[in-house]
Amino acid sequence: MNAAAAIRTLVVDDEPLAREGLRLLLATDPEVSVVGEAGNGPEAVRLIREQRPDLVLLDVQMPELNGFEVLAHLAPTEVPAVIFVTAYDRYALRAFDIHALDYLLKPFRDDRFHDAVGRAKAQIRLTRMSDLSQRLMSVLSTYGERDNTPAPAPAPTPTPEPWVHRLAIRDTGRVVFLDVDEIEYIEAADYYVQIHAGGKAYLHRETMQSLEARLDPERFMRIHRSAIVNSRRIRELRSEGRRDLVVVLTGGAELRVARSHREKFQHLR
Repeated sequence: MNAAAAIRTLVVDDEPLAREGLRLLLATDPEVSVVGEAGNGPEAVRLIREQRPDLVLLDVQMPELNGFEVLAHLAPTEVPAVIFVTAYDRYALRAFDIHALDYLLKPFRDDRFHDAVGRAKAQIRLTRMSDLSQRLMSVLSTYGERDNTPAPAPAPTPTPEPWVHRLAIRDTGRVVFLDVDEIEYIEAADYYVQIHAGGKAYLHRETMQSLEARLDPERFMRIHRSAIVNSRRIRELRSEGRRDLVVVLTGGAELRVARSHREKFQHLR
């Protein structure tokens, strides 16, 4: 990626060692260019306005202005993509309420960091493509008026994938972030769902219908009124009797398929 197309990134943290750690992690990514770093809130506001970064790795608790106050000082058009990087989990839900791309809780693994930056890069590229399409449409529209010829049909604008990739699950005194790839299956539990992933079960306050609407249907299949499975976690399909079908998952769970959902498995056989 050339310099003009690099993901321009600003590092904001009041701890010099923390900033150095983030810089070292970013230095391994050739698609990222660090355009500056700030050690407090007012400096962050100034650098965001001056450098217009695509992405900010933003600490929450800092002198003078915290991370949320930094964003509040910016005009909507000045706010870049944001990944919060903090040692405190109590701000997680608020971070996602303001559409932060991710929330890294210190200490985090390197692969977790690069996963978050990777998603941010994909989102920023989509935004750039959308802006480019809009500019192209404007130029073609002007050209069409000069030549008195109809302008070509506008190029389709890419839209971000609507499906959720991570779930924020409230647990006792904490918020657990769960990648949907890790989910094996989901069971209904009154006004909650029980999410099974990595040998653990998480109780999440959301209805089956609501959660199903947010999951990629190419990956998650409703097999029963009270069960959804991750199709990539299916290890085996087993017939029992003449009409019953059982799904066996990689973790060993066995779930019965309702007859009304059996047709979904025809193409998997």
